[in-house]
This record gives sequence, C-alpha cells and structure tokens, in this order.
Amino acid sequence: MISILGLGFVGLTTGLGFAKKGFKTYGFDISEERLNSLKNYKVPFFEPHLEDVLTETMNKTFFLDTPFEEAIRNSDAVFICVGTPEKEDGSADLTYLLAAIDQIIDVETDRFQVLVTKSTVPPSTVTNEVIPYVQERLKSSKNRKVGFASNPEFLREGYCWEDFIEPDRVVIGVEDEQSKVILDNIYKPFNAPVHYVNYNTSEFIKYLSNTLLSTMISYSNEMSMVADAIGKIDVQSAFRILHEDKRWYGSPAPMKSYVYPGCGYGGYCLPKDTAALVSISEKNGFRPPMLSANININSNIKSHLVDKIDGTIGYDEPLGILGLSFKPASDDVRLTPVKDIIELLLEKGFRNIYAYDPIASEEFKKHYPEFRINYLESLDEIVDKCDHLVLLTAWDEFRDNSELLKSKNLFDFRYSL
Repeated sequence: MISILGLGFVGLTTGLGFAKKGFKTYGFDISEERLNSLKNYKVPFFEPHLEDVLTETMNKTFFLDTPFEEAIRNSDAVFICVGTPEKEDGSADLTYLLAAIDQIIDVETDRFQVLVTKSTVPPSTVTNEVIPYVQERLKSSKNRKVGFASNPEFLREGYCWEDFIEPDRVVIGVEDEQSKVILDNIYKPFNAPVHYVNYNTSEFIKYLSNTLLSTMISYSNEMSMVADAIGKIDVQSAFRILHEDKRWYGSPAPMKSYVYPGCGYGGYCLPKDTAALVSISEKNGFRPPMLSANININSNIKSHLVDKIDGTIGYDEPLGILGLSFKPASDDVRLTPVKDIIELLLEKGFRNIYAYDPIASEEFKKHYPEFRINYLESLDEIVDKCDHLVLLTAWDEFRDNSELLKSKNLFDFRYSL
C-alpha cells in the first residue's frame, strides 16, 4: 500500500500511476479545494489523460477519503511530493517537506515503511536534512521503523502521464535493503530500467538533467545575442539547420558522448572556433558570458585534475600517461588536453613520467619536443613500469584491459572504465 502527500502535477500523476498498476494508493493534499475537485473527478490543472485515469481508479485503487492516520499505518511506502520553492538566496525551501514528515512521524505504527522523497531537493538533502530530522523526531518513539529513499521525477508538463507510466528510466536513491525491496516491488510492473544509487547521487541526477536543459536554453539565447551583435545572421534558419546534424539522432558520434565529463575538449576545431567566436562577438560590442566561461572551464579542468594527483604520490615515482591524442580513433594531438596536463605535472615537479598511446606517440613527440618524458611501445610495458596510471584518452584498448589497469593506482579522468 502507498500513500502520496501532495497532489500537484507530480503527486497526482504518481498516485494515479501506482493505482493504475493495481497498488492500493491513498492521496492527500493540504488544499481542500484541490481535494474537492478531485473527488468530483475534475483535475484542477491541465494535464492530458489524468482525468480519465482518475475516473477509472477512484475508490477502486485510488482513495481520497481514507483517514490520514489509517492510510499511513497501512502504507509500506509514503511518497512525499510537496513543493520545494526557491528562497530569496536561491536555496530550496524545505518547509513543506519537513512539515509533511512531521505529519507522517506523528502516526504511530509498528509497520516498517520507507519515506520516499520525490520532491526535487538539492543533493545531500536526504542525508543531511531528512534523516537527521527524522532521527531526532523518533527519539521518543521506540516502535517506529523507518527507511529512506530518494526517487526523483522526470516528468514533462503536458506529458506527465506518458513519462510516468512508460518511464525511460527510474532512479532510486536507497541505502538499506528493506527499503530497496519495497521499492523494487513497486516499480517492477513498469518494466523499465531501475537504477539503484545512493541518496546524493539520486538527487544529483535530477539536477544534472534540469541544469543541462537550462544551460542549453541559455546557451541558445546567448548565441542569438552573439548573432544579433554581429548582424545579418538568420538565427531561426541557423538553429534549424544545426538540428539536422546527425549527432542529435545517434550515430556515429551521438550528442550524449559530448555530455560527459573528461579532461577538456581539444583538437583543431573546438578550441579555436570557440575562442574566435568570443573574439568577434566582443569586437561587435557583446561579451558572451557562457562562451567565455566555457573557455575558462576548459582551462581550469586540467589543473583541477592535476591537483587530484598532486600530493597522493611522490614526484619521483613512475607515473604512466595513458593516451596522448585528443580523442580515441585519432592520432591528432593538436591542442590535446593531454599536453596541458603533462605540462602542469612537470611544473608540479613530477620527474618520472611515462606515456603510451596506441597510435599517437610519434605525433606527440613531433609536436611537443620540449617535454622530457619517456615513451613506451605497449600497454603491458607501461603497466609493468608504473604503479600509478592516468587515463586521458578513452581508447578501446584501455577499456578492453580494464581489469589490468584497475590493478594499479588508476586515475581515470575520462570516466571510461
């Protein structure tokens, strides 16, 4: 049995979705007006399909008249779907979330139940806010047995029902087995990939998704401002033609391969073209902040990664660099991020650097003869020589030998193994 606290877009869709799958589901909201509307089979906001499902499930598997205490006592999982509005300082207001928790905890029951935070909350909220708050509240209760989970939503208004009932993935932050079993049973009928991660990762994935979308929108708007500054550019046609790039639709190098952390972009095109567009935009009176930040981040990521190495191993210890080209399946080393990282390592004082690349070693030697490093001919050779390895190019050869590389102290800065 499931209880839903908060019947807005997320809560009502969630409750009706579980009811549609056959779970006995109780719905609650602090708004009497909203509840009365729902009891009259009217959804108080526009969202396709919900009214039909409400009519189909009301008083069969979806219940709005059950006393709160009875519902909570009978529930294996309580989904908290209340608002977390923005405070003046930009932080999330957890007032409604904690108030909902108060209501739940005030109900005494011997049943183990999992409190599921479905409201969008910043990473670390369950760990640093919810769990300590509940533990403090339960000091006076000997019988209450509570588990915790974070289960972010990925619903688009206007498509909430489709997104919930046929999800592309389900993300569950859970750190105890009893709660995991309950949630596994709840989501099994959806036949979707379920990703179990820790609380912080679950919360982060939601923000990772939303901030990517907000960044793409702001990027697009900034580029329209750049175009206006330069003049005589058909912005609408430019973006529509951009969308014809086959990378949006999959092969051979899907867009998702670009939305992935690493050690920065390189090669001949991206660095020079980004810098050139910033330059000409500034000459026309507009400084594009996102493109400028883009260049700064691409520079700063290298020192950030080198700092992860510095202080963890000795400067005289053999340090192996895996990969020299700016990307796999290429011997292009022009403006490769590896060049800057090696340069920074040498500046830090690392004196015993070895390098291996399946095909780009000769090109790297030719382009950067000033580097006093040792080039090796095979992966086995560098693994034998170095107890510390830094993976900087995501070659298939490295993936195919992941267990060998992981037997050493490996810094996988491409997150590829």
